[in-house]
Amino acid sequence: MKTRRDFLTQAPLGVLGAVVAGRAVAQTGAAPAQSTPPPGSPGAFNTAPPVGPKLTTATFAEAEKLVQVTMTEAQRQMAVANWPTSMAALLERRTGPRKVTLEEGLAPATTWFPAMGRTHVGPAHDRFVPAKLPLAPLPARDEDIAFASVAQLGAWIRTRKLTSTRLTKIYLDRIKRYDPQLRCVITLCEEHALAQAAQADKEIAAGRYRGPLHGIPWGAKDLLDTAGIATTYGAEPFRHRVPKDDAAVVRMLDQAGAVLVAKLSLGALALNDIWFGGQTMNPWLLQEGASGSSAGPAAATAAGLVAFAMGSETQGSIISPCMRCGTTGLRPTYGRVPRTGAMTLCWTMDKLGPIARSVEDTLLVLRAISAPDAGDTASVPAHLDYEAAAPIKGLKVGYFPGWMKEAPATELDRAALEQLRALGLVPTAVSLPDWPYDDLNLLLFAESAAAFEELTLSGAADRMREQTPDAWPNLFRESRFLSAVDFVQADRLRRKVATEMARVMGEVDLLLVPSLRDEMLVISNMTGHPSLTLRTGFVEVSQVRSDWAPNPAHPRPMLPRPHRVPYGVTLIGRLFEEGTLGRVGRALEAKAGVARERPPGF
Repeated sequence: MKTRRDFLTQAPLGVLGAVVAGRAVAQTGAAPAQSTPPPGSPGAFNTAPPVGPKLTTATFAEAEKLVQVTMTEAQRQMAVANWPTSMAALLERRTGPRKVTLEEGLAPATTWFPAMGRTHVGPAHDRFVPAKLPLAPLPARDEDIAFASVAQLGAWIRTRKLTSTRLTKIYLDRIKRYDPQLRCVITLCEEHALAQAAQADKEIAAGRYRGPLHGIPWGAKDLLDTAGIATTYGAEPFRHRVPKDDAAVVRMLDQAGAVLVAKLSLGALALNDIWFGGQTMNPWLLQEGASGSSAGPAAATAAGLVAFAMGSETQGSIISPCMRCGTTGLRPTYGRVPRTGAMTLCWTMDKLGPIARSVEDTLLVLRAISAPDAGDTASVPAHLDYEAAAPIKGLKVGYFPGWMKEAPATELDRAALEQLRALGLVPTAVSLPDWPYDDLNLLLFAESAAAFEELTLSGAADRMREQTPDAWPNLFRESRFLSAVDFVQADRLRRKVATEMARVMGEVDLLLVPSLRDEMLVISNMTGHPSLTLRTGFVEVSQVRSDWAPNPAHPRPMLPRPHRVPYGVTLIGRLFEEGTLGRVGRALEAKAGVARERPPGF
């Protein structure tokens, strides 16, 4: 099987225009004299003034190897003569003289809608009925307070057994104590947090309670804009970037009364777990990274440094760090949560979602951030139907028999399926065609290279710490050679895949999949289906794990003895049916009975 990592490092890339254009465009001379056409003559290709570098038939012969197209010598000669007037003029947008600046927040004209024209997708109404929580006494130890659920913290704050200020100080103190080990915080927002906490306490004392997130401290992945507070994308070229406005989800959480305590680390430009301040580490195994790219949100939440965090996923960036750090991650349906003011990596795949220590906590956060925003053309209004106590017996949970029998699946994946059966769900075998799903990554590469075009063309990407073959600087450069024709074909394949997923999800209510199965990471992120990743047990590892492609020169270290680390499974839901994921996930969480165990030493 070709893995996602194989594709990142081995996929052929090619387009004739970028091969011959290079970084600088040299003028070839004045346009040939043209006679005035007769009145009523239409425009035609191949009439623009010539532009671009000098070409030879050898240029096209080499480019043919990338795009796997074969031309005759006569066809090459025609292309050499024709290219400067028919194709290279397309470079003018970025090389001038009529250069056009594409602003950072400008989205493409084409928007991906997962529903693909269907009008009735998701629940027909809003309903939110969380579990009835008996009010536990406030613990004596700050550590026990820090690891309490968002729901429990909210209950203590609502009944004024705990103030937001005290809780905020507990988390600020823990960040100062443990962040040197974890390197999960890029910017500590202490003054800002204490001011928000004081305001929350004042409002609650006056009887103005905003809801279950009021006074709750949280951390933001540092790709969410925060007015007056640095938002660095974890990358050297942006480390002094200070936005003027808040991202939409930051505004929404402010309106819910939540308290922002820290901007949390992400792998540079949302890839893996290394940023300009170092590598974010896994609280359960400090010898290895937290995985990425939502490394900081997962590590900080797992270590009890925040009550919850906001992460993002384009392809695995919530699922993978939640697996590594033992947290719960909810990746919403594409379009449910607005991305206005969030760093763009891939317009048609980026999603923002909560990371917490329990299933229901992620739903509490989702409720606060689920709304369209004019700044995100892909965001849509969507109902959220969640009732914790609603029955799940009889729901069909789909699974892929072959996937459950082979790596990366483990006994815990198979056990989770049996646990769902014991809860009354009906395991149902499903299948997808054996297609080359990794080829859809062409869309990710092309969109990300477009999002960071200036970073690449200016040479600023060369200042980033990671310059390995599978890091963004190299992938952005390679992506300049992708074929536009292949991009359109990949987009057509995406629709074909989405149609297959619609068929599968029409047969079942949800899916249970091995969390790190490459095919489903690609498929579900491309189709926009929601996912819920939750801890269901523990496994032992004897070697440090890494997000990076294996490098024989730097093999991953072996551990002195096997180490016990968290392991989780992933549920995939129907479009906009996160409430079903929450109900089933909460039941599975209780059945597994491992969610409350904390990483040693924190």
